[in-house]
Amino acid sequence: MELRELGAFGEPGAMVYLADCVELMRLMPAGSVDAVFADPPYRLSTGGITVKNGRLGSVDKGAWDRSLGSFEKDHAFNVRWLGEADRVLKPGGTIWVSGTHHMIFSIGFALQSLRFRVINSVVWEKPDPPPNALHTAFTHAHETLLWAGKRGARHTFNYDAINSRDPASQVGSVWRIPPPSGREKRHGRHPTQKPLRLVRRALLACTREGDLVFDPFCGSGTTAVAAKELNRSFVGAELEGDYAELAARRIGAAERGGMLEAVYGAGVSPGG
Repeated sequence: MELRELGAFGEPGAMVYLADCVELMRLMPAGSVDAVFADPPYRLSTGGITVKNGRLGSVDKGAWDRSLGSFEKDHAFNVRWLGEADRVLKPGGTIWVSGTHHMIFSIGFALQSLRFRVINSVVWEKPDPPPNALHTAFTHAHETLLWAGKRGARHTFNYDAINSRDPASQVGSVWRIPPPSGREKRHGRHPTQKPLRLVRRALLACTREGDLVFDPFCGSGTTAVAAKELNRSFVGAELEGDYAELAARRIGAAERGGMLEAVYGAGVSPGG
C-alpha cells in the first residue's frame, strides 16, 4: 500500500489520512517527523456512567475507545504504535501523549521500555470537571500529558516563546485550561476533543516554524489546527471518516500562521 491509495482530507501542508496509525507510520520515512502529539484511546467505554449537563449519562465514546480484551492487549497496542512513532521521529524530536489514569501508566512504561526519556509530566487541570456520579472516588479533575524525547538527544524547548519576560515567572507543569469552547466545536463535535490552547502550548514549546507534526489519533483535528496556526506542517491518521471530515473542515477554517504575531508580539501570555 502507498500513501496515494489512502483516503486523504485537508489541504497541502495539513493532511489527515483515513488509516490505521501503525499502517500509516510504516509508509512514512524513518526520522521524518519533528514532533508527535497523541491522544490515544483511554479505554473508558465500559458501560459506566458520568454526569453530563447535570444528568447521568453514559461514558461510552464509541467502539474505538473500548478495551481490546485485556490489559495485556491494550498495553501491547501502546507498545506497537509508540514503537512506530519512535521510528519516524527525528533523533532530536519529541512526543506528547495525553491520557487519564486508565492508560497513562501503560504509556509511561512503554515509553521508558522503548528508551525514551520523560522530560515532563504535565497536569492539565480542568476548572469545572463533572462530579463523581457514584460518590465512590475523588472528582476526576485532571488529565496527564507525558512529554518525552529520545535518550542522549538534545530536544527543542522554546523557552522564550513559552515564558513571560519576567525571569521569576516560569510556566510550571500544572496547566489550568478550560475545555474546548463552543467556538472550537462550531464545525462539529468529538467526545474527547482537546482545547486548542493546550495543544498549541505543547507544540509551541517543542517545534519551530516549518517543522512537521504528526498525530496518530487525529480525531477532530485539534493538533492540525494548532500546527497550522503556528505555521507548522501536519500529517495525521484517523480511522473514522466522519471525524476525518470534521478535521478537514477545521483545517480549512484555520489561518496559517495566525497565532505567530500573538505569540511573538510584546506582552504575549504563554501558550496564546
